[in-house]
Amino acid sequence: MQNTMKENKMGVMPVGRLLFSMSLPIMLSMLMQALYNVVDSIFVSRINEYALTALSMAFPIQNLMIAVSVGLGVGLNAVLSRALGAKENENVARAARNGIFLFLVSGLVFMFGGLTIVRVFFEAQTDIEEIIQYGVQYTSIIMLGGMGVFLQILFERLLQSTGRTLLTMISQSMGAVINIILDPILIFGWFGLPAFGVVGAALATVIGQWAAAAIGLLMNVFKNPEISISMKGFRPHKETIWNILSIGVPTIVMQSIGSVMTFLMNKILIAFSSTAVAVFGVYFRLQSFVFMPVFGLNNGTVPIVAYNYGARNAERMKKTILYAEVTAITVMTVGMIVFQAFPDKMLAMFDASEEMVRLGVPALRIISLGFPLAGFGIGCSAVFQALGNGLYSMYVSIIRQLAVLLPCAYLLGRLTGSVTMVWWAFVISELVSVAASAWFFVRVNKKIISKI
Repeated sequence: MQNTMKENKMGVMPVGRLLFSMSLPIMLSMLMQALYNVVDSIFVSRINEYALTALSMAFPIQNLMIAVSVGLGVGLNAVLSRALGAKENENVARAARNGIFLFLVSGLVFMFGGLTIVRVFFEAQTDIEEIIQYGVQYTSIIMLGGMGVFLQILFERLLQSTGRTLLTMISQSMGAVINIILDPILIFGWFGLPAFGVVGAALATVIGQWAAAAIGLLMNVFKNPEISISMKGFRPHKETIWNILSIGVPTIVMQSIGSVMTFLMNKILIAFSSTAVAVFGVYFRLQSFVFMPVFGLNNGTVPIVAYNYGARNAERMKKTILYAEVTAITVMTVGMIVFQAFPDKMLAMFDASEEMVRLGVPALRIISLGFPLAGFGIGCSAVFQALGNGLYSMYVSIIRQLAVLLPCAYLLGRLTGSVTMVWWAFVISELVSVAASAWFFVRVNKKIISKI
């Protein structure tokens, strides 16, 4: 194991090729993830617009589950990669086992939530009974089967920590493909099965997540020798759990803020119409095609920066950061151009009504103006997380989505009476968050990077 660790590619491969090899498989797998989220909504939109609105309102809970699992994964990834870079074999094993423990506990919490809070959650957003019924059916299944997504992300992060991102792509892509195949079969009742509607969409998602988790488990057992996932004789280790959570919790909070933002934005938009909520939900699924690859780049950047921080190699850290920032901004700029050029065609995929197109075209064009700005902020977030300053990422997210976006959206909507003006709040919030990200990055560079 010692020799394998010394030759780990994160410490020796040319930085550009390393970042490409680490990030591309994750970017592709996250694009596949984005694809099946969109496919879910496309099929559900064929039921009716209320069903599509219900999925939009369910997004905060789904996002919260992803936030917790990804946040724990970021913490586990950083701790594991540092231990690998520093050649601390015992800490590698301890981090893996305590990470597994945290993932299992979190999954159980959400399963309990699926039995207790779902109807209350939807009744807090709308009094339209048909939307509530669709939402309760879909979200209850997503939460009760939610252990699948926690295990899926756990096993993917263990593979990423040792640079085996191609295996991550395989497991995640297989789960997404299974979901996409099952969607029309279970929603519309193909091949003699009953038509389950939104219940079918939820079942397809859960089955795909469990399939990806099973594949990820097998890959860790047979293809990831640097990390042991055996829990034999396990006892929680307070310091290791603290190290994982100290990095992961700010990421959880940062991503959970998206759930809070979406919930409250739905409340703002429902005052205009349920169609405005549906437009917002469609936007979130479409923008994932742009943001997911950049988040995949982020996932590839964090272990490289963390590994070379542990190895005290400042030059490789700086090159990784530069390449990651340029790539992120480029991808987001391309996304903005696509949103500006084809908003009507994007909405048409969701069987959009004339009213939905009227509201949606300006929404997609206005919000996408902030994409390049977001690319810079996401790149900075990877640096903060890798160097143990995840709180900075959390602060930026709070500023962007709570302190600026929601108040601006509420005031613009209230003062103008126009839902179109609400979308400009997204651009304003991105401008403010870029300034905050740049300021925090200067501090990190001065206190950490420049001193290595």
